[in-house]
Formats: sequence, structure tokens, C-alpha cells
Amino acid sequence: MERQLSKVKLFLCILVLLAPGWAPRLLYAQTPSIIEHIRFAIWADVDAYPGTEAAEKDAQAGEFDYPIARIKEIVPFLMQGLVYGWNFVYVPSDKSRGVEEYLEVTPMCGPSTSSGTSGFDIKYSSVWIENNRFNCWVDYTRTPHEVQTYNLWSSIQNPAIQGRGFGDMSLGFEGIKQAAEDALKNAVREYYRNTIKNKPKEITGSVLLRKTPMIGVDAGRYVIKLDFFLECGSIIEYTQF
Repeated sequence: MERQLSKVKLFLCILVLLAPGWAPRLLYAQTPSIIEHIRFAIWADVDAYPGTEAAEKDAQAGEFDYPIARIKEIVPFLMQGLVYGWNFVYVPSDKSRGVEEYLEVTPMCGPSTSSGTSGFDIKYSSVWIENNRFNCWVDYTRTPHEVQTYNLWSSIQNPAIQGRGFGDMSLGFEGIKQAAEDALKNAVREYYRNTIKNKPKEITGSVLLRKTPMIGVDAGRYVIKLDFFLECGSIIEYTQF
């Protein structure tokens, strides 16, 4: 009986904490296409990483304020990659020239991805707690223009590339972003290693996520696997050694 009351209390707490846009729905298995409707599960740790500033703030916040805030940062960032895509500038490392590896990622045209003003009409549902993680499903329906954008990316001969990246768990949302950028860097680097004979000075291009992201934890780090369509931009070669 005590356990049942705890579950009821947990459910009621979640309903009270969730802002508009969150709605309880039954969880069911499905593998829909992401062309018109995007749907994936997302999670955030119930508690902030110990010893961080976020952990100190979390201790004085509502029970699920921390994971809800993290999810509302993570989802618009990933949705940007799924709906509009990211531009990138990649500089491969070159020890002989004293050049360090560098990657710059910027969002392509679309709604702002800042917290609370995502511009996407995202629906959150089917909340559950498991292994100290706050989980939910995310739903977003593309506009006709956004469907056309996705179909354009997939119909042109844009190569498909994949990457796996890691991020610092103590950084919260920034750790997820770090892992996503690391996955993009690894995907771009691996693709161009097989297509370019000599190491270039700089590579630019754009990517669109072609599948929903897979996020987990490995050896105390965030790990994320991403699949992209790649639109090749410019390749700048070194003119001399």
C-alpha cells in the first residue's frame, strides 16, 4: 500500500510541475517515419551532477525542476538539427604546421533555440521515472515547408554520414551539446578521410539529422549517436607546406 501511495504521489508531483505543452498519454511502441512527424524519447538525470553549481540550485528547487529544464534545453537544440540543420566549419589538426583541430557549429535558418523560445510547437508526453532518470516522449509535426526541406535534402545526392560523440556529464545541457558536436566532427572527419587525399586546411558544409538521436551514458560520459545528410561546401587546401 505504501508503495502504491508513493507512485500516486510521484505522478501527481509530475503533473503539477509540468508546464503547458506537457500532457499525459499512454506510452506505446512505434517506429514512425520522421518525414512528417518526429517522435522520440528523451531523458535527463533527476538530480544535477554532484558538486556543480546546478546541483546547489537543484537542492532548493522543486523535485523535478532540474530534469524538466534540461529537457527543454536539449530538445529544441536537437530539433534544430532535425528540422533545419547545422552549418559547420571544420579545421583538421596538423601537428607539422602547429594547427589544432577546430569545429564551429551554427544553426541554419529557423526558430531560435534559446531556452524557452524554441519556436517549435513541441509536445511532451508519457512521463516516467526509471534508473534515476526523468523520461518522456517528444512529438513535433513538420510544417509543409519543413517537409519539403527534408525531402529536398534526401532527394539530392547528399551522402549519409554517421558519428558517435562524447560529452562531460557535469556540464548538463552543454555536455549533450558537446557530445553532439563531437559526433558531427567525427562523422565529417571520417567521411573526408576517405574522399580527400591530402589533409585540407579547412572544410565547410551543412548537415541535417536524418534520424532521431540516440543518447546514453558510457564510462561516466554522455554518448550520442547521430546520422546526417551532408551538403558539401568548400574545401580549402594548403597552398604550401
